[in-house]
Amino acid sequence: MKHIFRTQLAATALAAFVASVGAANAADELKIGYLVAKSGPFVSLSRTNTIGAQIAVDEINAAGGINGKQLTLVEFDTAGKPDQAVVGIRQLAQDENVLAIVGPFSSSEAQVVFPQAERAGVASMSMASSAPGLAEPFTYGFRNTTNEAIMISRAVATLKKIDPDASTSSIAYATDDRVSVVIGERILPAVLDQAALPVQNSVTFKYAAFDLSVQASQLAETSADVVAVGAPPEAAIKLANEMRRQGHEGRLVAGSTVFDVTLPERIGEAGIGSVFPTTFYWDLNDDTKAFAAEFKARAEAGGIERTAPTQFDASTYGIVMMYAHAMREAGVTGDEANLDAERTAVRDQLTALRDFPALEGPISFGEDGDAIKPTYVMEITSAGWKLQEVHE
Repeated sequence: MKHIFRTQLAATALAAFVASVGAANAADELKIGYLVAKSGPFVSLSRTNTIGAQIAVDEINAAGGINGKQLTLVEFDTAGKPDQAVVGIRQLAQDENVLAIVGPFSSSEAQVVFPQAERAGVASMSMASSAPGLAEPFTYGFRNTTNEAIMISRAVATLKKIDPDASTSSIAYATDDRVSVVIGERILPAVLDQAALPVQNSVTFKYAAFDLSVQASQLAETSADVVAVGAPPEAAIKLANEMRRQGHEGRLVAGSTVFDVTLPERIGEAGIGSVFPTTFYWDLNDDTKAFAAEFKARAEAGGIERTAPTQFDASTYGIVMMYAHAMREAGVTGDEANLDAERTAVRDQLTALRDFPALEGPISFGEDGDAIKPTYVMEITSAGWKLQEVHE
């Protein structure tokens, strides 16, 4: 009996020791969550965002961490699904006790995540969601992106400078993605009307549709000078190639949902003359070039086909950097007893942020929770991307 008692006592002491070591280790790190979309409609743009996030974490930790503690990234894969994103934010906020959350990617996910973040009192910042007004009702919701109304209006304004003779337009958009619907039904009609490009017709499709010949035929009926698109890049590529096959020569214009640094190679000759906006220009300065080089090295090491960073990869890098800045300024400790107060302090630092030196350019946050930053309008030429205009 004494032997059993001593064994139980030793086991209890060992458990207490392990728990204390675990608590000590936890106190040496600061955790941020990451709602990553490794599949879904925007997977070609979202799956590499992790590289951008990890570059930032590695740079921060190599420089001594935050307030003497190492930064740790805790991932949850939403698969690009809103219901999974809700599960993810609850797990990260309640079980992992993270100080802030990177993501989610899409507007459909942000629409359900931001209310949950508000209830949990933890900042959530999307790297891509761009449907107007999603973060505005929430004090803990942020977007390191510019809403599509602004992006598209800037792209159309630049297109008019490139092609002043353009006088008519058509609209084509996907109906099974929230931001694409908002773009097709609300943003594009208003922007094109304001730009004196009257809409001749409007066609819809499913973003995963295999055949877009019917939609291209409908667009060819008017052969408008400009075809404005609301869709993920894969659908835009299919549409452009089918349009050219049917003899439609109108220029494509769209928002950030279509832009991809590899688009000129993927779309081919069908994309020449197309105009798209981005918030990241990889050849802008030494910092953007260094980031692009590191991104390429990591992508190649991971066997990833696309080795050039998109605006969303740069945006994800920037989110981690802004969180690190906010944590330093707030003096966070990672102490779970002060978790609520430290989460709020991080939120407050983000709200007050002005002209943060990011890869994209100086970033501040407006009252709607969206980032205020430059837009780079690019045109696809036979030689690849060409920077046409910078909107500060």
